[in-house]
Amino acid sequence: MELLTIIKAIILGLVEGLTEFAPVSSTGHMIIVDDMWLKSQELFGQYTANTFKVVIQLGSILAVVVIFRNRFIDLLGLKRFSRKQLDPVTEELPQLEQGGHLKLTQVLVGLVPAGVLGVLFNDYIDEHLFSTSTVLIGLVIGAILMIIADLFGPKKIRTESVDQITYKQALGVGLVQCFSLWPGFSRSGSTISGGVLLGMSHRAAADFTFIMAVPIMAGASLLSLMKNWQYFTMDALPFFIAGFISAFLFALLSMRFFLKLINRIKLLPFAIYRIILAAVVYFVFF
Repeated sequence: MELLTIIKAIILGLVEGLTEFAPVSSTGHMIIVDDMWLKSQELFGQYTANTFKVVIQLGSILAVVVIFRNRFIDLLGLKRFSRKQLDPVTEELPQLEQGGHLKLTQVLVGLVPAGVLGVLFNDYIDEHLFSTSTVLIGLVIGAILMIIADLFGPKKIRTESVDQITYKQALGVGLVQCFSLWPGFSRSGSTISGGVLLGMSHRAAADFTFIMAVPIMAGASLLSLMKNWQYFTMDALPFFIAGFISAFLFALLSMRFFLKLINRIKLLPFAIYRIILAAVVYFVFF
């Protein structure tokens, strides 16, 4: 495989890793970068290229597992940790009373809505929504939701930590997550916005978003692999591996930074960026 092809995979992995945990849509950015400059469809065909964009998210998933490893061990009931041990950037959180921990059942409640719709409409999404034009729509509408959350969300925060989330909030966030099935809308953008509108702090909503991301992104990646297994050739394997490693490393670097930042700057700067990006891409691409 040519070096240029590997470089393209690394660039797409970089885009995925840096944008997966910011509310700007990693899938949207990958589609825009690929459609405008890298042209991976010309190398391997539409289905292999689309599968690549989903599968390299496994690299970002691995980064979440590494950073939140104590949290996942705690959720699975294998070992109990203190709140300080559960939080990857504890120094950024206020001192909270010790109490309950986030439960696995709450995570599952948040996963069900988008999981069901994702299975039902996966083929339609792959065939019709992986394009720059649909991404631009998602970027703008998602930005509007984020602005609404920041400007009109409850003034009094009821849930400072992910360990204080209720089942009602988990379901509400899960319902809003359904919007993220539209490329460009952003999983973290929709779920953090939903959490804020339901009285959660930006940090608590972000933590819950990343924890939910592991099973839902892993499921989406495996589903895409199973459906498009015939397009996953040995010729494309180095392309997938390079993208996976790149996504993992850059996600590992960007995730802690975002978690420390989100309670300070909130969603509005990301919403403005999304609108500006959509406008620039529209005038350049169309």
